[in-house]
Amino acid sequence: MVAKKNCILRLSRYKNELYRFKKLGFIKIFSEYLADAVGVTSAQVRKDFSLFDISGNKRGGYTIDALIEKLNVILGKNQIQKVVVVGAGNLGTALLRYKNFAKQGIRIEAAFDLDPAKGSQKSGVPVRPMTELETFLRRNDIKIGILCVPEVAAQSVFDAMVNGGIRGVLNFSPIQLKTPADCIVTNVNLEVELENLIYFVTAGQSAK
Repeated sequence: MVAKKNCILRLSRYKNELYRFKKLGFIKIFSEYLADAVGVTSAQVRKDFSLFDISGNKRGGYTIDALIEKLNVILGKNQIQKVVVVGAGNLGTALLRYKNFAKQGIRIEAAFDLDPAKGSQKSGVPVRPMTELETFLRRNDIKIGILCVPEVAAQSVFDAMVNGGIRGVLNFSPIQLKTPADCIVTNVNLEVELENLIYFVTAGQSAK
């Protein structure tokens, strides 16, 4: 699972670089150029592509438009992906206002929060009461959610999301959730990531 997750992350990075090369006027690209842009080896690029039956031409490389199209299909970007945000505090509201989601084919259908007054915030996305969460998820067939609630409420809210049909969660709450086998959770702990960064910066300075 970890190896495949890392591969998918690389595919997303390949796709973003392909769009950049396209803007620069490239029509075709070799694996060496793509590898250099992403920071991996050309062998890794070819291995990742081979897992999804993507092949290029040894002399002509890959056609950028065709490669972007294939990667978008693999990554689910060939159709609109409906998402909800649960927790409309500072972080949740910032996510609601993030404009690049729409550019990536991600549409936030609604947010949910205990405080109904947050429904007046100006993101353009309706903020609904938590009591409507499970019903809304089922009615709109939403499978992906972003969890931005405090630690004390995270597990119970996550359970409600799963009961409503959610099968993938981006978890910003600072706890490890107890998850069923049919739900994928990606944890994003900003404090831990920053601590790791501080450690390696400090260790590097100490080594000089």
